[in-house]
Amino acid sequence: MTTLKIPLSVPGSQVNEYKKNYRLLTHNHGRLLLLADDQKVEHLNDDFFGKNISPEDNNPEHLFKIAAASGGGVLAAHLGLIARYGRNYRQVPYLIKLNGRTNLGDNETKDSSELWWSISDIIKFKKQTGLKIVGIGYTVYLGGRYEARMLAAVAKAIYEAHQAGLTAVIWMYPRGKNVKEEDIHTIAGGSGVAATLDADFVKVKYPYGLKDKNATAKKFSEVTMAAGQTKVICVGGEKRSIPELLEYLEKQIKIAGTSGLAMGRNLHQRPLKEAVRLAAALGAIIFSDTDAKKALAIYNQETKLKKTSRFLGIF
Repeated sequence: MTTLKIPLSVPGSQVNEYKKNYRLLTHNHGRLLLLADDQKVEHLNDDFFGKNISPEDNNPEHLFKIAAASGGGVLAAHLGLIARYGRNYRQVPYLIKLNGRTNLGDNETKDSSELWWSISDIIKFKKQTGLKIVGIGYTVYLGGRYEARMLAAVAKAIYEAHQAGLTAVIWMYPRGKNVKEEDIHTIAGGSGVAATLDADFVKVKYPYGLKDKNATAKKFSEVTMAAGQTKVICVGGEKRSIPELLEYLEKQIKIAGTSGLAMGRNLHQRPLKEAVRLAAALGAIIFSDTDAKKALAIYNQETKLKKTSRFLGIF
């Protein structure tokens, strides 16, 4: 792992706790494979049930099983879901998502700035359960109607989290009238805001629709530079082929300088056995700098991964 730069918002008494949580967050490699289960709120059941979605995905436990067998993935979910399933998945590192909103109605009229749980709630829950609660997550809609409230809420939450030795990840999405959500210059501005908020990681969109993958990744380096010491991870986006997904990830890390990936529907909509193989392939690129071709071979090694999964008691 690269040298860890501990923010001054972490008091001396909590430095060791912060180091421990950061290492769990990043699988001791300084990069992040984030498994997004906050979509249970954000997308309701649209991403979990329907055509071309594995029937397993309609059960909330599906993503916990994937996380347990992922070999380094961190599960981001709301506290209630972790409270229901965490007892059987104590080996999984958890990031507790503090806000959210559904996809019903007019999103522009919704104020999702308020924290569902306070940092003191998170600390109490961690002590009571003994779970590997490594940090907090929060979504900011930059440019939206409630931008000021969201920035104030997350600034306070990150400070309090760091004071307790927890890490913090921001979902940073530009939104609003005439805002181009996948414009790299705009995304870079958002990553810079995450840096001013003292976030450890910022999760941003990536312009997957552009044709020249190398040129896009090179241009995207504006985003990682603007974030400074706050590390950047990209969303996985819509479901796409495995070779294309791995190629994008390799270029994001090796050319753009990103530090991992956040994966939701591209992972959990698949059957468990396939999702575990995909998580292993993603982890090989993120944590071991494997190229996309070798990562694809890892994905295709079903027999080898079955042995690992049986050891974990998944299958």
